[in-house]
Amino acid sequence: MRVVSLVPSLTELLYHLSVNVVGITKFCIHPAEWYRTKPRVGGTKNPDIQRIKELSPDLIIANKEENRKEDVEQLSKLSRVLVTDITNIKDALTVIRLIGKECNAAHAANCLVHSIAELWKPLQGSADGIRVLYLIWRKPYMVAGTDTYIHSVLQYLGFTNVVQESRYPQLEAQAIRDLQPDVVFLSSEPYPFREKHLSELIEIAPSANVRLVDGEAFSWYGYRMIPAAEYFYTLIKDLKSIKK
Repeated sequence: MRVVSLVPSLTELLYHLSVNVVGITKFCIHPAEWYRTKPRVGGTKNPDIQRIKELSPDLIIANKEENRKEDVEQLSKLSRVLVTDITNIKDALTVIRLIGKECNAAHAANCLVHSIAELWKPLQGSADGIRVLYLIWRKPYMVAGTDTYIHSVLQYLGFTNVVQESRYPQLEAQAIRDLQPDVVFLSSEPYPFREKHLSELIEIAPSANVRLVDGEAFSWYGYRMIPAAEYFYTLIKDLKSIKK
């Protein structure tokens, strides 16, 4: 089976399921080996339809949030398109199994789901209600609200998301201050928050613990959920020690 992946986190999953992937996007940075060697078919929002056609895929993997409806409609004329829709942890595990079944890798997929479940089990509720604001963008500030995979992860870990609006609302500085979070997470993606941005948010929320976090751990589903478990364990342990 020849597969084209338009979803970075699922590209990484396909690698670990040993699927024959013949095309990836320019944002599919994991694994590095594939990023260097696989044919690229543009971005997630503007795939090169002609290039994908030339690759003759049997299956194209897309995602409702990552990819545009109009692109999926065009691609469906070339090949079968599997459009995934992942807004919570349960969805993520279901999609791993589904992709495993679709790509003749059901056993490997089931083993991966089992491993994720075992690694994540001790993490459930471990953050003890720490109130968190999770920023994904700057100018304007955008945050992770409800009905997102990030929110589902925060909730599972035991954080309280101070934003109760749906999806990714914009917030002014005063609104951030008014929410009074214990912790402000500055994600490494999609906006690449860096050390230089810490002082800016500390000024806005002086009583909060402002820190950079690995956006892939919080927003990449699939195989990335394996290394994310250790990352979350260390992060929460550190936050709780500071809170004491």
